[in-house]
Amino acid sequence: MSDRGRHTVLLGMAPGVGKTFRALQDLRRARDAGRDAVVAVVETHGRADTAAQVEGLEVLPRRSVEYRGIVQGELDLDGLLARATATPPGRTGPLLALVDELAHTNAAGSARAKRWQDVDVALAAGIDVISTVNVQHLESLNDRVAELTGVRVRETVPDGVLVAAEDVVVIDLPPEALLQRLRDGQIYPAERISAALNNFFRIEQLTALRETALLQAAEEVGARRLSAKPARGTHPPPARQADGRSAHRGEGTRMGEDVADAVRERILVLVSANASGQRVLRRAWRSARRLRAEIDVLHVRRPGRPPTALQEERLDGLRGLTALLGAELIVVEDDEVDVAAARVARERGSTYLFVGVPQPPRGLDRLPGRGRDLLPVRLWRRLPGVDVRVVSDRRDRPDHHPER
Repeated sequence: MSDRGRHTVLLGMAPGVGKTFRALQDLRRARDAGRDAVVAVVETHGRADTAAQVEGLEVLPRRSVEYRGIVQGELDLDGLLARATATPPGRTGPLLALVDELAHTNAAGSARAKRWQDVDVALAAGIDVISTVNVQHLESLNDRVAELTGVRVRETVPDGVLVAAEDVVVIDLPPEALLQRLRDGQIYPAERISAALNNFFRIEQLTALRETALLQAAEEVGARRLSAKPARGTHPPPARQADGRSAHRGEGTRMGEDVADAVRERILVLVSANASGQRVLRRAWRSARRLRAEIDVLHVRRPGRPPTALQEERLDGLRGLTALLGAELIVVEDDEVDVAAARVARERGSTYLFVGVPQPPRGLDRLPGRGRDLLPVRLWRRLPGVDVRVVSDRRDRPDHHPER
């Protein structure tokens, strides 16, 4: 197959809102309409209503992976790819597959580390995919979710997966209704309900996560509106077929392609090898999405000062996160951070510069006039016409409630 498959992501605010239930319903409707449709992998978590939706659908066997004596059932990507070439009589293709829990980490020894990477291979092979994910698993929201819930999510999905998806659908449920589902035993078994109510499933956290999910969806809608605009001098968007798919895939414009370089925003993120580096990068990346801006990531290293083991570890983490967000970490050496940042900003044509909260040397932060020497001030002076934004730690706000 030469055409790339169509990806539909069902986005929720928390476990139990009904993402998998809705995905199975959509798959069943497609199958009843004559589509070739299969359940590639589904996680029912013991929920009877969800399991009932699987009945009667074709379910592909899982791939068994043994690691340290524990056997896990993973998505059988090879089996899915083979199934895509064998459409049963009376069914129409391309194959539509349900792949649940996009942020899942594959068992050790798998060809790819994450399930979303398996989905990308399936899409490249022309398979249409319906997948599910909760908003707290989006990489750029990792810090925000930790601030809201006190829980650091370890399994994440690059935001670019949602950016590239043809459809992002929010499965919305009022927090009160979700809590009632939890109390009724529809989400977790009875022995887990009390702990869930006292931790993740608190009304204020669910309300904030719901708002975050709806905001994410609104941003995606805005991006798609820009994407639908043809670039100057190009043909109109491709016609849609009866099933809603483009007659010629890949001909639509992506976000920002019709914006002249002269007016396009560009963000430079100045990151340090300390605990705030990744938080500054995530916040800047989300701002770049809202501005439809290009993003560059810069780390300035002092000449002749090799990084400590901890700093090197944090730099590796920054490199990985930068790559995950679709950017590149630029590392330069200079005795003056502001001089190096200004030079790179001019070379790249930056219009915004993001930097973390400055930490003045001990004992000097109370001296009169010390504020003039802080890094953001020096950057602002060296880069007239460039907006300098200081990314604060929201945990420092007076109204922030620490983890209970």
